[in-house]
Amino acid sequence: MSVPIVIGLSAVIVALRDGEACVLTVRPRDTRTDQTSTLEGLPFGPFDPQGQRTFDLALRDYVTRQTRFELGYVEQLYTFGDKGRDAPLADVGAGAARVISVGYLALAPTALDTHAPDTNWSPWSRFFPWEDWRAGRPELIDTQIRPALEGWAERSNSRRDRVRLLFALDGAPWNEERVLERYELLYEAGLAPEAARDRHRALGGAPAEPRAFTPALGEPMISDHRRILATGLGRLRGKLKYRPVIFELMGEAFTLSALQRTVEAVSGVALHKQNFRRVVERTSLVEGLGRMDEETGGRPAELFRFRREILNARPAPGLSLSLLRE
Repeated sequence: MSVPIVIGLSAVIVALRDGEACVLTVRPRDTRTDQTSTLEGLPFGPFDPQGQRTFDLALRDYVTRQTRFELGYVEQLYTFGDKGRDAPLADVGAGAARVISVGYLALAPTALDTHAPDTNWSPWSRFFPWEDWRAGRPELIDTQIRPALEGWAERSNSRRDRVRLLFALDGAPWNEERVLERYELLYEAGLAPEAARDRHRALGGAPAEPRAFTPALGEPMISDHRRILATGLGRLRGKLKYRPVIFELMGEAFTLSALQRTVEAVSGVALHKQNFRRVVERTSLVEGLGRMDEETGGRPAELFRFRREILNARPAPGLSLSLLRE
């Protein structure tokens, strides 16, 4: 007997607020219990093939209706469909259907207040605290995550190698792009609280939403949304290096210091100020506006703009983090 398929659409919406890279989250109301979720999730909804012309338009409509936020830059991320890790069926009106989720990445220059109920701009570091290396290697990796993973990987060489490489143990380098692989490793090891919930769900159960085991392991999210968020953050970090997507998070005018802080907030690593300025100037992606920012609180800094017209003239580069690090 065939199982009906429902297509769900989810959005990882990134913007800057108070110097932090944040994602727009919602707390959906369960139609079975009429209760608001205890966990945050991403804006999402089912695709109606009869009433909606494209995925893109449907996604924009859902986001606006759920959060009162209008999307700008959007690109498709990935398609997710693992059994047990899909959205709660009642939340997408799926009945007994299998849910396939299409994830999107969206960028905005400002985390505008949505004034919609049960929505929030949440720093990504709440969900992935081990990913923030701006102040150096997070202590929680060695004090909490490493012991737990090494206990799980004790009798498997392949597991030990994955733990060492992904979490930069024993001298291995940190690769900021591998966000999803790190989260999936924690999920596989049972250290992500969503794992137990999803096992019960795959067997037909209806477990309650989990709580975080410890702050070091990050806050869980509804459904498969932390996995989708990890995919979005990893994609964005990778694209920084070969496309000028970082400017989608900037306003019309900005200082080079603000641009550097934005790159650091997204990448999670500290950058060398002089190297950063040299690389940005060499790319010819920005030009000075001939005026100063008087609101910096200290010495006025020159304002720049992104030369968006360059995108029509030639392929535009990104910002190589390897050249920018401390």
